[in-house]
This record gives sequence, structure tokens and C-alpha cells, in this order.
Amino acid sequence: GVARTPSGGPRAPLLPQLSFDHRDLQELGLLSQHRGSQGNRNQINVVAGQSIMTTPEMLCMEPLLRFLQLLCENHNLKLQNYLKKQESSKTSYNLILETLRFLDCICGVTTGGLVLLSLYIHANNVQLINQCLVTITEYCQGPCHENQKCITSNESSGIDIIVSIILTELTALEDHKELAMKLKNTATKALLAVMESHSDSEVVERIMLKIGNPTTLVETCQSIYRMGRESDADEENSPISVGHNIYILAHQLAQFNIGMSEALAKARKTSDAIRHYATRTAQIEIVRKDRTLEQIVFPVPHECDCLTDESKEHVYLYTMCDEQGSKVDSFFKQTDGLYDEMQNQQALKNNKIQLFMSKKISTWSSTSFFLAVVTNIIVALFYPFDKGTEVLSSCSLKVSMFLWFILGLAFVLFFYFKNYSKIFVYGLAVVTMVRSMITIGVQPTLSVLGFLQLVIRIIHMVSLLANRGYLSGRKGRTPREVVILAFSEAILNIHWVYLFFCLTGWLVHEFLYLALLFDLIRRYDTLQNVTQSVTRNIQSIFLTAMLALVLIYLYSILGYVFFPHDFQMETTPIVDTCDAEGEDCTTVGEEMVEPVCETMLMCITTVLKEGVRAGGGIGDILRKPNSNEKMYFFRALYDLTFFFLVIIIIIQNLIFGVIIDTFADLRSEKNKKEEMLKNTCFICGLPRSEFENKDKTYEEHINKDHNMWHYLYFIVYLKTKPETEFTGPESYIHEMITSKPPVLEWFPRLRCMFLATEEVEPEQNEIKELQNQLLETNAIVRVMTRQLGELRDKMIEQRKALQMKTLHSQHPSAQSASLRLSQNSMMSVGRES
Repeated sequence: GVARTPSGGPRAPLLPQLSFDHRDLQELGLLSQHRGSQGNRNQINVVAGQSIMTTPEMLCMEPLLRFLQLLCENHNLKLQNYLKKQESSKTSYNLILETLRFLDCICGVTTGGLVLLSLYIHANNVQLINQCLVTITEYCQGPCHENQKCITSNESSGIDIIVSIILTELTALEDHKELAMKLKNTATKALLAVMESHSDSEVVERIMLKIGNPTTLVETCQSIYRMGRESDADEENSPISVGHNIYILAHQLAQFNIGMSEALAKARKTSDAIRHYATRTAQIEIVRKDRTLEQIVFPVPHECDCLTDESKEHVYLYTMCDEQGSKVDSFFKQTDGLYDEMQNQQALKNNKIQLFMSKKISTWSSTSFFLAVVTNIIVALFYPFDKGTEVLSSCSLKVSMFLWFILGLAFVLFFYFKNYSKIFVYGLAVVTMVRSMITIGVQPTLSVLGFLQLVIRIIHMVSLLANRGYLSGRKGRTPREVVILAFSEAILNIHWVYLFFCLTGWLVHEFLYLALLFDLIRRYDTLQNVTQSVTRNIQSIFLTAMLALVLIYLYSILGYVFFPHDFQMETTPIVDTCDAEGEDCTTVGEEMVEPVCETMLMCITTVLKEGVRAGGGIGDILRKPNSNEKMYFFRALYDLTFFFLVIIIIIQNLIFGVIIDTFADLRSEKNKKEEMLKNTCFICGLPRSEFENKDKTYEEHINKDHNMWHYLYFIVYLKTKPETEFTGPESYIHEMITSKPPVLEWFPRLRCMFLATEEVEPEQNEIKELQNQLLETNAIVRVMTRQLGELRDKMIEQRKALQMKTLHSQHPSAQSASLRLSQNSMMSVGRES
């Protein structure tokens, strides 16, 4: 704006106009005039151009550009527009255009064109040019569409310079490769900022016009990739990172330009660089504040490579839907835990042993369960082991030869059929165990298997702890805190119990290995549904069981009061016939009948133990009464009511009914979940049927447009990127996910850009057809209007002629009078002249 002096008069503007022309260049020594045989001509003075960087005018430019950059920081749209036009001031300065003109001058475009660009960019002015590009980037990010249009207009050569910096080999910076890479990286970000949030192809067409041949940009990306090393990929200005940004630029241009799309598709087949960048690049679709869809392309952070397949499978299968049928909320809540796991895996790279164990968690778990099954089978078949060893030792030579044959066949199949190697390994292990039991005995083999299982369980436990970051020391936890955390998770406590039974089974008794088989429930979803059918409605089942106990107590009292003599049961006692101590000489005695309802406790125990287990209720185990007895009908009523109330209603209908219905619901939910995973997009919730008979398939949609892991990678990308370097869409998403509570409206719901474009295209075609019809109608109307005008003029002339004829025929003297009048008027005009 224009500042005022205390007297009210205007003084110099606070932000001076950055106008540069040939006279300015001559004053600074960049341009000199020479007189020769061909007349006056301008000559480029590159040496002088390097020396003027120390002049006061140039020394003030970098802080000034930095100041303009900070004015637009955090995507301040008001100041971005103000720098372009100061509406409240009498004199307005377009600082966006003036910055581009300064870039033209400092890069020598106004004097020597783009041909000498590589000579004008040298070590003395590269920092100033870089700051100029950073300022231009801040002008556009947000986005600020007015500034983007100003930069891409033909009023300056700004886009030409930025494109040339990317494509041209900067020969003056051969000894300063890091400065050249930094400048190319900044120029790429400036072009991406100019294209930011543009849904039309106008800006892209202008940029492609400056680039020219699309293969030039692709070849530049490949050449820069060959200059770098994979180990330097994490550095911001390394050749690998710079080439990646150029690839993202080409990817963005390919969305609107067929030539660039074909060039990239061809390069993916032949170039390792393009294939590498393609695998390290992801894209997502977001919903902006104005409810429009926008695509974001970003590099995948290297931390995402550390996410284990087990975690991916767990998130994919067990993410719950909300009331609206969306999984986004549950998925977002897991992102912090998944990012923490990535960091833990990243920290484990320094400890290769822990990293190896952590990567093989599923292998350790499967092997441990396999050994648990084998040890329990051995205990079940050969215990006591002395008799089992005798059975195995009696095996013939043919059985031994058959085992050796199976052992050799397993080796052959293992090496020739890699797809089934896991099954062959297990088969080989079983044959080896059988051969070991024949050779060294059952109990020694079981001891070896127990020790091996204990070692694998310990490795599995260490892998779980390392995967959670408890052993890396990344968060500075004390040993006491690590122990508390290790015993605070439910899943870890289950594995601690398994480890305990492995140790006690190896040291105390083999029967304790039985507890390890309960891991079967955790490994299979069907068994989990069986247990959940009981645990999900445990309160209802418990209350129903309490009602059953009350009824059993009631029938115990009735039996004790009215039918105590009917509670007679046949028993078989055990008689001890040994005289010496320490000998087992117990024998079974003769059957006898004894009363089982002499006390209230005995009566309750009998009704509970025998009445509930009996198929017909308590009446099946009581004495059969005679029909002539007085209490016969009361006894019949006692038996029938117990059967219907306790057996039929309480146990079979209520308790079993709740369990069976819950299991059916769980199975229905599982089938529904599998159907949803198969035919519904995880992110937007669109069904597979929406993509039938479309140009893009459902698989392409979920793998490319709405890949669930790309959304996770983008959240990780925002966590690892400095906030000051965010683009406009990235700042918007970061603000949404860091708010309390997080706002997830940026996830597309029942929408995608592909379907939205297809829906808009028919409407646009209809509008174009209507416009064409309207233009044709307007043309016809204009022709008809012109014809009607001509017809009207003819009719008027004909009417006048007809009137004159009629007038002359009716008044002949009128004609002579009119002639005299015309002659007199001619004479008067002649006298006046």
C-alpha cells in the first residue's frame, strides 16, 4: 500500500515495485552495448552477472523475497490476493508478476533467452533463485487460483524458467551438485503448487506447452535417479528424492495429458527408475470443505515398509462398521497403533536378530502349535512310555524301510514343489519324529520336542515384545515399566500362560502340554464364534441358570418332604482287600441300593446331578411308584412339571436357545462381513455393482483410487513431514485429523471421482447439445428477422407507390402544383448559394 507522511502527503511505497528492464541490466553490468560493423548490439556479460550479486540492490532481494514468503505462510489467502492487487490503495502493485519479472532478469531470459540459462545460474545466485522459487510456491499454495492464473499467463516467462530449471543440466553448478539438486527440487515443488487443486486442464496444457515433448520430463527423471543412491532416499534434496518429485509432477500431468500418460506407461515397462518411483508413489481422493473431490499424489514414506502382513490382515478382517456402515472411524482409530508399530520395526533395523524374529511371528506361532499337537499325540498314543517303546521296537524292518522311503520322498517334493513347502516340511518333521522314537525311544524324543517347543515359545514371546517396542528402548522406558506393560495386555498374558505350561510340561509332567491345545480357539474364527456364542450373552445365560437353580432347590424341598423314600439309587462300592501297605488291591463290590435324599444337601445334589442329566428329568432316576399308591398322581405331577419346567423350558429352550441363536447371529455376521469385504469398497462403501459396465473395474478402484493402505500411508506421511512444508490439501487434512475429536469428513463417503466424472459428462453433453441447438435457432431467427425487414421495406415502397398513383389519378392539378412548388424551391436555394 501507500504510506502517508504526518502532513498527509504520500511517500514511497513500503513494498517497492520490482520492475527490471534493459536499462536496469546495463546499470548492474549484466548487459553491455558494443558497436560493430553490423551496428549496435547487446552482449551478455556473464562474469559481470556473477559479480553484481554483492551489490546493495541484490543483497536486499533475498530478505525481501523471504519476507513476501512469510506473508503467505500457512496459506494466508487474504495476503496472497493482496500481494497481487491492493484494492484499498490508489496505486496497486502486482508483486506476483514483478517477482516473475525479477526471476526473468536474474536468470538472463530478458537478455539471452533460455539458451544461456545454464550459464546464468551459478553458485553466487543460486540461493537467490531458490528463494524466488520458494516465494512463488507460497504465492500459489492453498490454493490461490488467482495467483496460479497470473503465473501461468503469458505476461512473463516464469513458467518457462521453472520448466527449464527442471529439464536443463546446470553446467555452471557441476561442482555444486547439492545446490543443483536443491534448485531442481524447489522448481518441481513450484510447478506442483501452480497445479494444486486444479480440476481443469487449462493450466496443465500451458505447462505441457512449455515442456514440449513429454518424454523429455520422463528422461530427466531417469537421469536424476541414476545419479543417486538408494541409501540417500530419505534425504530431501538427494537425487532419488528429487527424481521422485519430478515423477509425481509427471504423474499429475498425465491425469490430463494423453501424451504424458503414454510416455509414463511406456517407461514403466522398460525403466527401473520409473518402476521404482511407481511403487513408491500413492494416491488418494479427499473431500474438500466445499464438498468437491480432489486427488492427492504423494511419496510413500519408508516407515510404511515396516508394517507387518499380520497387522494388515488383522486390520482388513476385523475393522468394525459403524451405524452408517462405514469402517473409516474404526480404521482411523487404529492408525496410531499401526504407526507406532512401524516406528518399532524401524528401530529394530539396528538389531538384526530382533528384526528377524519379529518378521517371523506367524512362523513361530505356527511351529509352536504344530509341536504342541505332536507332543499331545505322542502322549495320547504311547503313555505310559515303557509300553509304548515296546510297541515301537516290535516294528518290522519293512515299516522302517517305508519310513526311510517317505523321508526321501519328502526331501524330493520339498525341492521341486516350493508352493507346498510348508506341508512337506511338516510331513518331513513327522517322519523324522517317528524315526527318532524307533531309534532312541519315545520319552527321549518327547523331551527333545518339549525343549524345542520351549525355545520356540521364548522366541515367539521375544518377537511379540520387540514388535511392540518394549525391547528397543525407543521411548526411554525403565525395566519396571517394560515389565508392567508386558503383563498388561490380554494377548501377551495368554502367551505368558502358554510359556508357563511349556516349561512345566517339560519339567513336571507331560500331561500339562494339554493346555497348549487351547490355542486352537485363537487360531480359528469358527471356534471363536463358538466361544462367543456363550460369552456374548453370558449375563442372560447366567440369570437363566440361576432361575434353574431356584427351581431345582424347589423340587429338592418337595422331594425331601413328600417323596424321600422314592430317592433310591443303585451303587457299586469299591472294596479294599489289601493287607500290605503300598499295594493297589482295590476291587469292585456288589451292587446295592441306598437312599440318596436323607439330608437336604444330599437331596439337592441328587436332583442337580441326576435330574438335569437324565433325558426325562428327575423321574428317570426315582423309584417307579405303583398306581394304587395315594401319592401316585402327585408323583406323576412332580415328574412332569420338573421335566417341562427345568428340562424343556429352562435348559433346552432358554439356555440352549440363547446359545444357538447367538451362534447363528455370529455366523450371519461373518457371512455379511465376508460379503462386504468382497463386494464393498473399504473407504467409500460403494458396492461392486456401481462399477459394472464402466471403463474402470471395481478392482482398479479399490487398488488405485481408494486403496485403504494408501490412506494409512498418507496419515503417516503427514506425521513425518514438517508442518511448514504442507501444501494446501495437506494442511487441510492435518487440521482435520489433529482436532479434538478428529473430523473424518475428508474421507469420501459413497463417492469417487471416476463415477462423479461419468455422471457429469452426460449432463455436459446435454448442455452442449442444447447450446448448439440454441445457437442454430438464434441464427435462424436472425435470418428470418432480416428477411422480414426486407419484406416490410418492399411492402412500404409498394404502398407509397400505390398511394402516389391514386393521388395523381384523382387530382391532376395537384401534380402541376407540386411541380411549381419544386421549381420555386430550387430557385430560392440557388439565390442563397
